[in-house]
Amino acid sequence: MFLILKGGHVLTPQDIGTKDVLVAGKVIANIAPQIDPAPDYGETEVIDVSGKYVVPGFIDQHVHLIGGGGEAGFASRTPEVMLSRVTRAGVTTVVGCLGTDGTTRHMAALLAKARGLEAEGITAFIYTGAYEVPTRTLTDNVRNDIILIDKVLGTGEIAISDHRSAQPTKDELKRLAAEARVGGILSGKAGVVHLHVGDGRRKLEQIFEILNETEIPITQFTPTHLNRNPDLLEEAIRFGLMGGMIDITSGVSPATGAKHAIKPSKAIKYCLERGVPIDNITMSSDGNGSMPVFDEHGQLEGLLVADQASLHHEFKALVLEEGVDIGRALQILTLNVARSLKLYPQKGTLQIGSDADILVLDQELNIEYVFARGHAMIRKGEVVVKGTFE
Repeated sequence: MFLILKGGHVLTPQDIGTKDVLVAGKVIANIAPQIDPAPDYGETEVIDVSGKYVVPGFIDQHVHLIGGGGEAGFASRTPEVMLSRVTRAGVTTVVGCLGTDGTTRHMAALLAKARGLEAEGITAFIYTGAYEVPTRTLTDNVRNDIILIDKVLGTGEIAISDHRSAQPTKDELKRLAAEARVGGILSGKAGVVHLHVGDGRRKLEQIFEILNETEIPITQFTPTHLNRNPDLLEEAIRFGLMGGMIDITSGVSPATGAKHAIKPSKAIKYCLERGVPIDNITMSSDGNGSMPVFDEHGQLEGLLVADQASLHHEFKALVLEEGVDIGRALQILTLNVARSLKLYPQKGTLQIGSDADILVLDQELNIEYVFARGHAMIRKGEVVVKGTFE
């Protein structure tokens, strides 16, 4: 089956102007000024996307695929994510993680969920581990999980600077990072340590000390939730200026009850104004995870669920409200994530040979089509492929 998207404004995310895009099966076969159906090749669907943007599918590197939470007791555990909640957000590649609860939620279940989402049509990976250190794994250690299990890209989300963390020592974090690094080297994967950073006063202090004391490169760490308060964002800027990847959370915002947080689109714009290279910024949703609100004494005040749709909303705000060029804004949700997780060039870009993970957006950046590995998940704004139990 062949597909031609005709006459769209193509961003790879680099702006390459008006082009036709040819999809053959699951991959992009050609991008050219003019591509016409070839009858000898068989059935070809042609979609006129003139006046639309044709862009890479989003990569969301932090989603609680089997649910999260539990901070208000067993009844507050969030449910598993459904396929259409992912695709409605424009996400075609997702990375799943555990969170606070590594006891009633298990790595085997997370791996099974990732494989299930792949069977339903999108691409899914996972991190091994949960908040605690020593962390939860599928085999006997993090290094083996990364080497032996195809879906495992690194370890996370490991909690630091948070009253819910296991209060890991600097030496414990060093060993964890070293295990992940060697696992990544031996398997050709990223081997990142994906860090949940809380509201604690230490912020990124332990990570800066590890970088100063060891040979572990800064790219081994991908801290997230860095827009949760102004002081943490300042440390994130320092980290980004040193060459680190800083991950802004679209689900953490004053609008969602995080009263000290900086609106994600504004946080990204501020980082850029402070000189952080665009290549060093990513954004993820924390989708389907609980968002507990604690008072200054650590007592729970409220509980919300992060919506993966926030990723698309904040992308639109970054372009339409903050005035960031659309190609640069796209880079934050596509190319940068793919490079950080060593998924490029298969993911995060539109080029010949890459997976056909494609979004078609209207002039207001609303999602009209979502193609995951060449298969239409959303057409004309309507979900056409639902999960097994939707």
